Amino acid sequence: MKPQAPQSEQIIYLVDDDEALRDSLVWLLESQGFKVEAFASAEAFLRVWRPEFNGCLLLDVRMPGMSGLQLHDELLKRGSPLPLIFITGHGDVNMAVSSMKKGAADFLEKPFNDEELCAVVRQNLDRAITAHEASNAERDAIGRIEKLTGRERQVLDLIVAGRLNKQIADDLDISIKTVEAHRANIMTKLGARTMADLMRIALKATGNA
Repeated sequence: MKPQAPQSEQIIYLVDDDEALRDSLVWLLESQGFKVEAFASAEAFLRVWRPEFNGCLLLDVRMPGMSGLQLHDELLKRGSPLPLIFITGHGDVNMAVSSMKKGAADFLEKPFNDEELCAVVRQNLDRAITAHEASNAERDAIGRIEKLTGRERQVLDLIVAGRLNKQIADDLDISIKTVEAHRANIMTKLGARTMADLMRIALKATGNA
């Protein structure tokens, strides 16, 4: 296999309690130009996990303590955008397929060959770019909306619901001029130049864009 150029800003997070396999996979992936960080347990990975991680997760199904399946469930709760590839033994395939229905990207059944592993990793690193960008956009939108006052949030919610200025004024028992002032402040704080921008930011903050 021809070594690939290093993956810009992307890391393969490998979680497997089998030290020999872990070392072998790290050597293989790094020889192909990938950046790898390896962990001996799911707990160790969770201690360092951050929402902004970019890359993919290569994860063993069966491990002492927290299993790969349990780690997957925990990452789903935390909204992790990392594509997840399960490493499974023959008896774990049904479990892996079940996890794919919950969002896992792929699974590799042991024994797998080097070409297969690297091909799956490359596919998921490509997939991660879109997921990472979407996650960043959502966090940025949430951060902007958190700058709004309570009243501005109320006005924004009503704008998103399609209410007109007069209707918003009636709903909140305030004047139309006050609504217009709130709208102007909202546009400024969110960095929105048009109503379409405003709607896009609001929808991203709720994960609907």
